[in-house]
Amino acid sequence: MAENILIRSVNWIGDAVMTIPSIRLIRRAFSNSRITLLLRPSVRAVFEGNPDIDELILYEDFHRSLSGRLRFASELRHRHFSKAFLFQNAFDAAFISFLARIPERIGYSRDARGFLLTRPVPFNHDDRRLHHIEYYLNLVRYVTGEGITDHYLPYIFLTLEERLVTRERLGGLKRPILGINPGATYGSAKRWFPDRFAEVADWFIKETGGSVVITGSETERPISDEIIKAVDPEFRSSGHVIDLAGKTGLRELIALVSECDIYLSNDSGPMHVAYAVGTPLVALFGSTAPELTGPVGEGAKVIKAEVDCSPCFKRTCDKDMICMYGINSDDVYLALKDFFPLRRAVFFDRDGTLCEDVNYLKRWEDFRVFDDIDSIKLLKDKGFLLIGISNQSGIGRGLIEEDFVRKVNRFFVEQYGFDDFLYCPHHPDEHCSCRKPELGMIHKARVRHKIDLRGSYVIGDKDEDMLLARAAGAKGILVKTGKEQRSVNALRVVDNLREAVDFIIRDT
Repeated sequence: MAENILIRSVNWIGDAVMTIPSIRLIRRAFSNSRITLLLRPSVRAVFEGNPDIDELILYEDFHRSLSGRLRFASELRHRHFSKAFLFQNAFDAAFISFLARIPERIGYSRDARGFLLTRPVPFNHDDRRLHHIEYYLNLVRYVTGEGITDHYLPYIFLTLEERLVTRERLGGLKRPILGINPGATYGSAKRWFPDRFAEVADWFIKETGGSVVITGSETERPISDEIIKAVDPEFRSSGHVIDLAGKTGLRELIALVSECDIYLSNDSGPMHVAYAVGTPLVALFGSTAPELTGPVGEGAKVIKAEVDCSPCFKRTCDKDMICMYGINSDDVYLALKDFFPLRRAVFFDRDGTLCEDVNYLKRWEDFRVFDDIDSIKLLKDKGFLLIGISNQSGIGRGLIEEDFVRKVNRFFVEQYGFDDFLYCPHHPDEHCSCRKPELGMIHKARVRHKIDLRGSYVIGDKDEDMLLARAAGAKGILVKTGKEQRSVNALRVVDNLREAVDFIIRDT
């Protein structure tokens, strides 16, 4: 049954990112319902463009007085919400939903607010040991009984225009780009030292020939200034290091982090942004616990010194920052090296590109590769990785057996030397991060194989493949062997696979 659902968001960037899977789970459980997110302006950018949310309502400062709360609750009451999921733990969240007379009010029974909830979710000490992503998911599962699958990781949606504008802004920098976030709003106990960040920046530029971008808020400018002063003067003068702390809004920062090849950060809001946009991440933890608020997914590494007093969760340290002194520059740099983009790849769509598109391939009798497929081996000779990336929504629609998809993909690995073959099994309505033209599959391949996306190509027969290429910063080649004969987003349009291979060889 369709419902009108209100979700009360949390107020901090990191926690906001960690609620994204729970919002997706609510959408899955109430697929035909209208979902509205009530949030502070400070976290709005995290949710803009999220297809699981129908509307954003801002909770402004003027709503926080008693009269403001009463007026705001009256406005919400006239919207006739049927359910309210309260991710924010505060009494205020439950109080406003109570005043708004929302019939079903769901939240953790804590902060003396249980009597205001119609579905109080038990809260105990075990809940304090949950990762915050799991903490929010647990709230939703308590009510819906819905399970969770592997693609329920935080993902922030960006438009192609946002990516391209940011890419142009960074256009003068040499690749690869290391983003550094040296601040942490919570307090100094979470901050590594500027001279060590500078040391890592110097090593990175010397070894890769790339660039470093420093990010942060306006209040963190003094920290970024210290790093800039400590960096090798030659790198400063040659434009290998730029300081953008205080020079971006949150939405611009999100796009900026997505355009970095690697990101180095303290435990902070931007750290959570990094893994939610698929950027390889090294995260530094001192006073806090990665098992509670650490990054998730394949593309993240945590560096933490083992000292008896950590985690203490203090804003400032009274023990000489021994947890942060215990993180040395060598360990951080070695962790970053695991993510260096060293190899080029050619990404291939499957149906209509490598084999005939028979509209949901589901049996071997209909499987026919194109005659010129052997030509892709020439790309291996040139040092390219071959990676398959295929939307297979037939699995989610119940039309294709997933095991058959795996067997077909394995055929390309065994017969034609593919280095990996990824696929998205989800229904389009799930709004997953891996369905092209979103970047989930290509980001997973980047981490697994240390791929330089800017030196790579995407070959496909649909505009979604070309949009994927543009979003990733790769070069898109459309082959006219499938359903589409043109794409304004393609760098090149060719008749067949062999022509695509020839173009790549000439282009390199």
